[in-house]
Amino acid sequence: MLVLRDLFRGVRRFEELRKDLGIAKNILSDRLTKLHEAGIVHQQPYQTNPIRHEYHLTGKGVDLSPSLVALMHWGDRWYAKGNPPTILTHSACDTALQQFTHCPQCNTSVSPDQIASRRGNPQSFQRPA
Repeated sequence: MLVLRDLFRGVRRFEELRKDLGIAKNILSDRLTKLHEAGIVHQQPYQTNPIRHEYHLTGKGVDLSPSLVALMHWGDRWYAKGNPPTILTHSACDTALQQFTHCPQCNTSVSPDQIASRRGNPQSFQRPA
C-alpha cells in the first residue's frame, strides 16, 4: 500500500521510492515486481547503461485510488485522533476531500447503512494469473 501511495504522489524512481519508504532494496524490488506482474504498474526505462526504470500506475493501478482514500480516511478517523497527518485536497481549489459513495440513478450520496447487495455473475470473475 505504501508503494502505491508513493506512486500516486508522483515518486517514480526506485531509489526515490526506497529512500522515502525506508525499506531494503530486495523488498522493494519484490513489491514492484509483484505490482508489475499484476498489471498495476508498468516500468518505463529512463536510463540504458545500466538500465533503470521509472514506475507508473496503469489504469488498473489508478482505479485503486478510491480504496486507498477510503483506508486513509478510516485511519484518520480511528487512529489520528482528529489530527490527520495528511489531508487530501482537490488540486484545483484546495478543498479537503471527503469519502463517499454516489448513486448515479438518484444523484445522491449513499451512506453505509443504505448499501445493499445482490448476486452478480460468478463467471465474470477472473483470477489473477
